[in-house]
Amino acid sequence: MKYRTHTCGELNAKHTGQKVVLNGWTARVRDLGGLLFISVRDRYGKTQAVLDISSPLAEKVRNLHSEDVIQVEGTVNPRPDGMINPDMKTGEIEVEVESIEVLNEAKPLPILVEEEDEVSEELRLKYRYLDLRKEKMQKNLTLRHNALQSVRRFNCEEGLIEIETPFLIRSTPEGARDYIVPSRIHTGSCYALPQSPQLYKQTLMIAGFDKYFQLARCFRDEDLRSDRQPEFTQIDLEMSFVDEEIVYAHVEKMMRRLLTETIDVEIEIPFERIDYSEAMEK
Repeated sequence: MKYRTHTCGELNAKHTGQKVVLNGWTARVRDLGGLLFISVRDRYGKTQAVLDISSPLAEKVRNLHSEDVIQVEGTVNPRPDGMINPDMKTGEIEVEVESIEVLNEAKPLPILVEEEDEVSEELRLKYRYLDLRKEKMQKNLTLRHNALQSVRRFNCEEGLIEIETPFLIRSTPEGARDYIVPSRIHTGSCYALPQSPQLYKQTLMIAGFDKYFQLARCFRDEDLRSDRQPEFTQIDLEMSFVDEEIVYAHVEKMMRRLLTETIDVEIEIPFERIDYSEAMEK
């Protein structure tokens, strides 16, 4: 097996004439009379591959299943006039197939990947590895990654350092029930999973780490609701020698930066404020 030279979202007109190797999943196969078209997908995008029905590889391509893992080798060509797809990153080109190898054959799928189908959440979670291949899910995870990186960059530039704190702690009297982890070493004793890293916030402040942040995992043994999970991530900021106005300003700048870098939305700061009486009234 050869190693891929490019991803499925990378090729454009600048690569015309180059020999390339693509690895990915079979998104779709179309037989349009004289030509066979294969849409090859990975997390970076899709690339259209094409071959003539007279090719000795034609029968192999016709027998491809949805979500077969394949390797395609060929030459990048510009698409014919009228067939350019402006909605695809690779819509200017197609790959003329010279060899194709099935790396892993897919069985019939319990849920669709290329199309949104009305299936239960239970089925989606059972086949999570298929559900996560969907474009919407891949965009969501990529957006989350970009958001976390934006938060990290901003806080580092503002002089905060990122400190990781332990998950196995002693229980603290907070609002929700703790998840309990029995200790194998200390018989009869248990650890608790943190609802938030409160113990360490206080320790680190006293120790002189005047500004730090965490992307902290929090665990709360609460009854589930539509918008509540037993574990979640929170952006945790801690500062010494500040007042409310300094914290408000920091968070406002962070949110402006976050939204600009992730979804290209500009917001005005400072945020609009309302007083206590108006908040209670509304």
